[in-house]
Amino acid sequence: MLTIVLLSVLSGVYFYIESLKAGLAEKRWALAGVILGPLLLPMFTISRHVRMRRDTGFNNAVLRA
Repeated sequence: MLTIVLLSVLSGVYFYIESLKAGLAEKRWALAGVILGPLLLPMFTISRHVRMRRDTGFNNAVLRA
């Protein structure tokens, strides 16, 4: 039981920090991370990619260092 609670809290912190870096809604992703835990990772990755595409445009090349 303690492991599940600890994993949920750590997931919330992880998603808060990553959403802060990606420019997404921090509180929403942190709460979702606490509730769903690591199961949220695919949805977060897709959301971050969609946000990046919307900000840069769909026909532009993006070079990452």
